[in-house]
Amino acid sequence: MISPEKFAQALGLGTISAAPPSSMHINVADLCRPGLQFAGYFDVFANERPQLIGKTEMAYLNSLPEEVRSARLQRYFSYKMPCIVIARGMPCPPALLTQAQRHGVPIYSTQEETSAFTSSAIGYLSEALAPRQTCHGVLVDIFGVGVMITGESGVGKSECALELIKRGHQLVADDVVDFARVGRKLRGEAPEIVRDFMELRGIGIVDIKSIFGIGAIMRRKTLDIVIHLEVWNPRRNYDRLGTQDKTMNILGVDVPMIDLPVRSGRNLAIIVEIAARNWRLKGEGYNAAGELDRRLTQQYRLELRENAQEQIDSGELEP
Repeated sequence: MISPEKFAQALGLGTISAAPPSSMHINVADLCRPGLQFAGYFDVFANERPQLIGKTEMAYLNSLPEEVRSARLQRYFSYKMPCIVIARGMPCPPALLTQAQRHGVPIYSTQEETSAFTSSAIGYLSEALAPRQTCHGVLVDIFGVGVMITGESGVGKSECALELIKRGHQLVADDVVDFARVGRKLRGEAPEIVRDFMELRGIGIVDIKSIFGIGAIMRRKTLDIVIHLEVWNPRRNYDRLGTQDKTMNILGVDVPMIDLPVRSGRNLAIIVEIAARNWRLKGEGYNAAGELDRRLTQQYRLELRENAQEQIDSGELEP
């Protein structure tokens, strides 16, 4: 839930009437434009949302006779609502202000047009009210692909990420990644207290932004793929063709996952780079394993035709 004060502060709203301590909190990522309610229709009223009064609603409200306007506002404020926002910097009508103060509903003002404010407000609420989960791993941006590197402690996640940073990619979060689900997307970022820092065993804590510059970090990134590092197990049958579809579920979203065995001599940074490029190619419709299968099938069919033709030529098979 978000308090009206936090909502107003985040969106830079001016205060016409402050929120009392008992004011209703916001828990829906949407707005309500109360034009129908000012016209007297209350059968469907999303009063739990922030109320946005634009130019049309204000013009209609001001056009009503004083007695009708007073009756409509009394019924309007009989419903609990978190706050009211007046767009375009329009002045607040005295009757609206009086009723809002009487019912403890804060009123705010924005200079933005109604459509522009709606977009920014819903975007903020969607992010602020999104379900959240913390994961253990390293989140990096590789060629625009959000890759989270996971694995047991000490397997080499941070060292792999450090090599990727040296190769020009960007760090989002090391060791702890906070995810928020917005729609069907997972947006990851580092907790503020450990932002830009990385732990390297034997060295300690290093500041990536101070060492590599501002271009080596990214504040937030959408997660596209998970690469799980694990110590090489000779008894395990690892995927060699890329045909096994494995996923990791985070906040109800299935994210593609690759198990990458760690072994002496393997350049993990390059392999992770290739995995990110390959994921992007799959997203564009190209699958290397599928292409290989197509070529093998084509070759097999060609050999069958040649064998059949040889049998026909030798008389072993009728045409």
